[in-house]
Amino acid sequence: MIEFLETRVDKFIFKVAKDRYYSQEGVWAKGEDGRVRIGLSDFLQQRSGDVTFAWTKPQGTMLSVGDEAAVIETIKVNISLASPVSGKIVEVNPAMETAPEAINKDPFGEGWLAMIEPSDWEIDRTRLLDPQAYFNLMKGQAEEEANKP
Repeated sequence: MIEFLETRVDKFIFKVAKDRYYSQEGVWAKGEDGRVRIGLSDFLQQRSGDVTFAWTKPQGTMLSVGDEAAVIETIKVNISLASPVSGKIVEVNPAMETAPEAINKDPFGEGWLAMIEPSDWEIDRTRLLDPQAYFNLMKGQAEEEANKP
């Protein structure tokens, strides 16, 4: 069972899973048995709108931190997602081809994007935000957006 940090801003509730790390842009990374699963944070998926298309770089692609790992299209915007870790994509979520809306329905579960065999997870992890740091950043961004005229 995933534990969350949670906040309400205006009429929206945003959750941050406590069991993973985050890039400042809102891509999460979770270490699992020597690999790293990546996906979108709840805040990023809500802010972006309903996902209509998700494309992830193919299996076997080598990534450095910051390289484009995936692209999502929504009604509002197209977003290029930077990889939070370096390594090789070893698995792509097959649900993204037929049901990209899984990102909106379950961003921390069924809506994951890719599994990466990291080059150096220990180093990459130190560059990411822990759940509390990302929660504070996300909450500040959400409040700022809510207060725009």
